Amino acid sequence: MDKKKILSVSLLFEGLSSQHLDELSDIAVEKTYSRGETIFFEGDDGNGFYMVGEGKVKIFKLSSSGKEHILHIFGPGEPFGEVPVFHGRPFPASAEALVQTKTLFFPRSRFIQLVESNPSIALNMLAVLSLRLRRFATQIENLSLKEVPERLANYLIYLSEEQGREDEVELQISKGQLASLLGTIPETLSRIFAKMSEEGLIRVSGKVIALLDRESLADK
Repeated sequence: MDKKKILSVSLLFEGLSSQHLDELSDIAVEKTYSRGETIFFEGDDGNGFYMVGEGKVKIFKLSSSGKEHILHIFGPGEPFGEVPVFHGRPFPASAEALVQTKTLFFPRSRFIQLVESNPSIALNMLAVLSLRLRRFATQIENLSLKEVPERLANYLIYLSEEQGREDEVELQISKGQLASLLGTIPETLSRIFAKMSEEGLIRVSGKVIALLDRESLADK
């Protein structure tokens, strides 16, 4: 992996000088994980944080009965596990590679030293953490106040904006994982996809979903 290139396009380190990117690259450790391999478990020592270089990572929690709930899906250039960096507490959730994944790992002690000498890095992190907090607030609102069809409609619109597409999106996770992300079960999600298709709102072709009536989806 070209570590410096990955860092330069990441929202976390956007706008940093070439010297700062070199310093970050020097402390970043490359780690590779197979599909389905655990990166860390909830409760593990938060001894650093990660950034996806290639592949995809899911962040999830398990209930006492073993039911999985996906909190986030992260792709190239996105950091994860960064919250424990500053307070040194354990990871609050687990992380697993969804596909063959390469990451950059930033050891907590070395990263803290770098931040202390380069406060601009901390400012970038605050911006990203604020964005994450807003996403969490939206996710909590969706799960507690909205029905599943509305959650799915909102997610499809969000995905289209994230992928820069107006009329279609590509699911980069399985429908089972999407169901977990939306706080439902695969059978319910399949019924909602079928109903939206019958209503002419979407057309599903494998992982590609055409948004046939974006305005009606937004009103869901």
